[in-house]
Amino acid sequence: MTNYNLSGKVALVTGGSRGIGRSIVLHLAHSGADVAFTYRSRVEEANALVAELQAIGRKAAAFQSNAADTTQSNDVVQNVIKDFGRLDILVNNAGITKDGLLMRMSEQDWDDVITTNLKSVFNFTKAACRQMMSQQSGKIVNISSVVGVVGNAGQSNYVASKAGVIGFTKSIAKELASRNVQVNAIAPGFIETDMTEKLNEKQKEGILTIIPQKRIAKPEEIASVVCFLASSDSNYITGQTINVDGGMAM
Repeated sequence: MTNYNLSGKVALVTGGSRGIGRSIVLHLAHSGADVAFTYRSRVEEANALVAELQAIGRKAAAFQSNAADTTQSNDVVQNVIKDFGRLDILVNNAGITKDGLLMRMSEQDWDDVITTNLKSVFNFTKAACRQMMSQQSGKIVNISSVVGVVGNAGQSNYVASKAGVIGFTKSIAKELASRNVQVNAIAPGFIETDMTEKLNEKQKEGILTIIPQKRIAKPEEIASVVCFLASSDSNYITGQTINVDGGMAM
């Protein structure tokens, strides 16, 4: 596990109980940060992760929250600041998919994905940036997707949300740069998660044909880039989108 020095830092990760989010939480903690995270419904998984973080000597907390709800998002951030004393790192990771061709996509499927994937980034960033501006330091890392860069048939709602995250990242990076707050995005390609595990062998073979490195990444390969962007090693990097996709978007 790649370690950066995040000792004394407090991190908040949305959607942190499973998949990429869980890996991000663990990497931040192993790099020295105390970590809070949100989750939607899986209480047992969240509690188990808190116990795992505490076992390595980190302060940890889990908040059951709908990231798309502005009031709940504000409450989470305020509780983190109250309980941990500060907030240095925000990772906006919460997201869902409701795929379908445009002609068959319902308005509800469009709204749900845009609200969860994009509005949640607005909610948590707005809630956290005041504290970071007051501290004159902070790191915000937004998890986008390679399809937000290149597009993908059957995912117009998801692609629009993730492209929106990239545009939002650039704008907020410009707004917060003078306050020593760096804002960047990561655009993952195909990652080993619950979603890719459901694919059959033919589907996996089809995916590999569009990845120059001919493999699907592990969640840890996203988490290590998050830790880099959360560390002082990235202090002169802001407003950028780093594609972690095996070469898909070259």
